[in-house]
Amino acid sequence: MNGLALLIPLALLMGLIGLGAFFWALRKGQFDDLEGAANRILIDEDGPAE
Repeated sequence: MNGLALLIPLALLMGLIGLGAFFWALRKGQFDDLEGAANRILIDEDGPAE
């Protein structure tokens, strides 16, 4: 029972830290361009091979 008294607040603290990290990344624009990286690999920037 003593272990639960330590693990439950620790789990809540870690959850709040994760939630804070998510909101920080959201505010910094980490999730703004979801399609750009996926489409960038399809764009051929090099000319034809000679």
